[in-house]
Amino acid sequence: MDSIANTVQIPVIDISDANADAPQQLLDAAVHYGFVFVANNEAGISPDLIKKLFQISQEFFALPREVKEAVSINSNKAGKNHGWLSQGVEKLDPQGQKRPDVKEAFNLSLPTPNGTFDQPLPQLFQTHISDLITFETACYHFCQRLLTHFATALEIPSDWFTSRHDISSGKPAGSVFRLLYYPQRRRRSTTKPTTTMELTNDDDDVDDEEGDEEDIRAGAHSDYGSLTCLFQQPGGPPGLEIKSPDDNGEWAAVPVNPLMNHDNNNNVENSNSSPLPILVNIGDLLEDWTGGLLKSTVHRVVFPHNNTKKNEKKKKESDRYSLAYFCHPLDEVLLEPVPSRKIPVEGGMNKKKKKKTVGGQEETMTARDHLMERLAATYKV
Repeated sequence: MDSIANTVQIPVIDISDANADAPQQLLDAAVHYGFVFVANNEAGISPDLIKKLFQISQEFFALPREVKEAVSINSNKAGKNHGWLSQGVEKLDPQGQKRPDVKEAFNLSLPTPNGTFDQPLPQLFQTHISDLITFETACYHFCQRLLTHFATALEIPSDWFTSRHDISSGKPAGSVFRLLYYPQRRRRSTTKPTTTMELTNDDDDVDDEEGDEEDIRAGAHSDYGSLTCLFQQPGGPPGLEIKSPDDNGEWAAVPVNPLMNHDNNNNVENSNSSPLPILVNIGDLLEDWTGGLLKSTVHRVVFPHNNTKKNEKKKKESDRYSLAYFCHPLDEVLLEPVPSRKIPVEGGMNKKKKKKTVGGQEETMTARDHLMERLAATYKV
């Protein structure tokens, strides 16, 4: 069964200095949708660099399995939450999924101050290490800019969020850059897998025997941290869906290029030189931090509905690649309520502290406590 969902009209916001309303526009989108497109003309992330990262990603996931296993997330060398994840490792919606996600991923840590990574890297990544560092650094500064806008809109000190995400001191943080590969629809092997639902690129195309279950590439979930920046391929297949902000709670499709609906040039989406808007969403931590004012929206990735047009069908049935930067605070940051007068009024929730119990005493959780709690629910770390 293929996914059929209405398309959600997520706003595209210009965060340049020329748009004085950007802070409030970002806040409005975060409150209503939990997602927002940010025009890349002012994001400071080169479209050419994004294109190069997609090329690196495709080359990596095409490597032999044994090469990827050497940098597996399960390796003692990789460290927790870093490295390659094979298909069958993650199940983002354990309550709703019978089988794990149909995807591969590679989690890259933050670079160290001396320009290296504290995890084993394949030779391909070592060759392009300057590109990886440049991209992660640009994503970090982009998120800091967004967090400054949110602080402005919430009428708190402009550095309230950014100081708690400041990695310039070298202090550890949970931020991760993730390369994602969702293979096109496959048919499961008739032989019993040796691991939990392991699919390979040698398998035949998947049929629809399990109905909705066959539709899922990545299960319904919300993100763990503060912000997520998602980069989608120009001309690539769609598949991302979010829970509708309306009361019906239906799934709504997110376009790869939201500007297609406002441009008469039908070739925009297929142009690799066009800087697609960056899709940004709020994570659970920032929702908790703001007492529920900013919305961490549940989303998933599906095999899209096949259009009757031959060229559209071919595109939608192809492999999907995406790049995601997950922005987290410093590990040591306490998850205390954001001191904004807007939160109890607009959020409709009381300010609260996220607590943990240590030795029978309640303590405020740190950002690292929060992250490890969420990771443990997804896969054993």
